[in-house]
Amino acid sequence: MNSRIIIPSRIITADRENRILTSHAVEISGGIIKRIFPASDIIGNSAEYYNDLVMIPGFIQTHIHLCQTLFRGIADDLELLDWLQYRIFPYENAHNKNSLKAAARLGLYELLKSGTTTILDMGTLRHQEIIFEELIHSGIRAFAGKCMMDKNDLFPSFKSSTAGELKQTGELAAEFHNKNEKIRYGFAPRFVLSSSETLLKETAELMKDFRGSVYHTHSSENLNEGRRVEEMFGCGNIEYFERIRILEGKTVLAHCVHVNKNEIDILSKRKVSVAHCPSSNLKLGSGVAPIPEFIKHGITVSLGSDGAACNNNLGQFQEMRLASLMQKPYHGASAMDALTIFRMSNIEGAKALGIDNETGSIEEGKKADLVLVDLNRYSSPLPEGENLYSDLVFSADAGAVKNVMVGGEWLVRNGEVSGYDEKEIIVSGRSELQSLLRRVE
Repeated sequence: MNSRIIIPSRIITADRENRILTSHAVEISGGIIKRIFPASDIIGNSAEYYNDLVMIPGFIQTHIHLCQTLFRGIADDLELLDWLQYRIFPYENAHNKNSLKAAARLGLYELLKSGTTTILDMGTLRHQEIIFEELIHSGIRAFAGKCMMDKNDLFPSFKSSTAGELKQTGELAAEFHNKNEKIRYGFAPRFVLSSSETLLKETAELMKDFRGSVYHTHSSENLNEGRRVEEMFGCGNIEYFERIRILEGKTVLAHCVHVNKNEIDILSKRKVSVAHCPSSNLKLGSGVAPIPEFIKHGITVSLGSDGAACNNNLGQFQEMRLASLMQKPYHGASAMDALTIFRMSNIEGAKALGIDNETGSIEEGKKADLVLVDLNRYSSPLPEGENLYSDLVFSADAGAVKNVMVGGEWLVRNGEVSGYDEKEIIVSGRSELQSLLRRVE
């Protein structure tokens, strides 16, 4: 079995002790971190030296919409329900296999290039197999699933039958869950306003047949959305989920901006994870999620870029920075410190997905999902290692990422993403978007 030894300038482990190691080597064999040991113990010249680069765990993003990557910059300045009704639902409805492939490829290219090694993606209504094919091609670690919708008052032609949604989802899960060691299924009813009670409940039951899968939906994102849920069910979004008993498995709820105290207690009691999407919440004018309160109640909070149509950037660096800064006016300058935010970007994401025993930190026995970053142009002249978390969260950007490894395989070397021609995917994406927009007209 081939092995390799990597020696970076420092290793930020994100382990329980938050160790930062200097003069240490990482030995990788069979895609697993076999040993972390002093570099002085190396005999011979077999190691790969990255003297100017810092090793960090790969970023884990727990809420992504790859299908929306083509819509970057053409769905701006709208609040959630208008954004869905007048832009996103018509555009997603117009996807064919070619445009969906172009969208997924663009998104995956950007995610890998900026250091993301694991995602939880919510697909779209049709052609979900295309997204799975692109995930497999990319080499990224992913949970993904068909977006399920059996009602839609905002755009009635963009939905399917309850029975049809459950049947297609079951078939996709049977084919792609554990397709390889990197791909698992994420069951994904879109949100309350487009999912019947039957769909929500039957999906939770279906999920039980696929060990290691997750339940992934939107919740409590926007005030107008919340008002509609209140009018329909007489309670909040999360209270409704609790009433129909869908929060009992591994569940990741995106957003959770507008929640009440009882709902926070429900999230904590049911061990539901929250995927925090700060850029999206700000850009759509949705609000500021009570993340410090979630953390205080022991709720796992991770990060996601959401989609390029409501963020315009899929990099984790921007999400880290905003996740900290947006809370400080409300909770004080010391709130959401850089270390807390950094852990949300990796190990907390792994916990949300139930894979923290496999990835999310740099520890012996875990998957070699690693990123090498150049922080030299961001770092302040403080003693070595003292300011690394600040450099990563507040100063660095996607340009710092040089090399990305998933499962022991280099997917990005010197900033170049393997298996992708940047010019080709950009040209293809523009062409497919133009064709899609003509279909919408």
